Amino acid sequence: MRSQWFYTFGPVSNGASRDGDGTRLICFPHAGGAASAYVPLSRALPPAVRVLAVQYPGRQNRLREQPVADIGRLADLLADEVHEAHEGPFAFFGHSMGAVLAYEVARRLEARGAPVPVRLFLSGRNAPTRVPGTHDQLHGDADVLKMVRVLGGTTASVLEDPELLAMVLPALRADYRAIGSYRWSPCPKLSVPFTVLVGDRDPVASRSGASAWCELTSAPTDVRVFPGGHFYLDHHIAGVAETVGRALSVPTAVTGARIAAE
Repeated sequence: MRSQWFYTFGPVSNGASRDGDGTRLICFPHAGGAASAYVPLSRALPPAVRVLAVQYPGRQNRLREQPVADIGRLADLLADEVHEAHEGPFAFFGHSMGAVLAYEVARRLEARGAPVPVRLFLSGRNAPTRVPGTHDQLHGDADVLKMVRVLGGTTASVLEDPELLAMVLPALRADYRAIGSYRWSPCPKLSVPFTVLVGDRDPVASRSGASAWCELTSAPTDVRVFPGGHFYLDHHIAGVAETVGRALSVPTAVTGARIAAE
């Protein structure tokens, strides 16, 4: 996929696999995040899995572009990009807001009769419902910055630098406006298997809320619980990579939702 929407990282060893064969893992960043958030996961995965990290407008190499403050619009654009650049089997990995986008892009692809992901990895996010989550209802920059500090992660580390904050704030505003205005609408269940990942001390995603993703697919759902908060994956890259690699190479026989603690 050669597009401003997708970013790959290298060099990697045994690059022949990642140049064309195997499964592409399309990764959707969290609110305020950028493609570079997936550098550690890309380097931890086996060569047969090639990471294509989504670069939303308004950050890093797309800093001069206007951020998209609407989940539906962003999902439409990304569904077009994925469909047009289809190159064999692919899976989605989305963290936090990225989980919602991964799901919504998959919905659009399946509705079109287009190729769909072989699996969705949905991380750090409760399943969507008709009633929006209270954690998504933020009002103004002060609320956004407070939430970023509560959640932690690398984005929070830039808040103390005025120049960096000025650079990331437009994207943060747009992303939180997008997720705050998102309204899930009932639709036929997807036919794609899910792997759900959540931290056991996440302040905005609970074990039960994350497990509810199983209601949105007719395929098997596996739930993995890791020690840590919202950005548990920063500290458990090896475990996340092992979960992804195993799920993509071994067909799951799980029915319903299973919770496994690391």
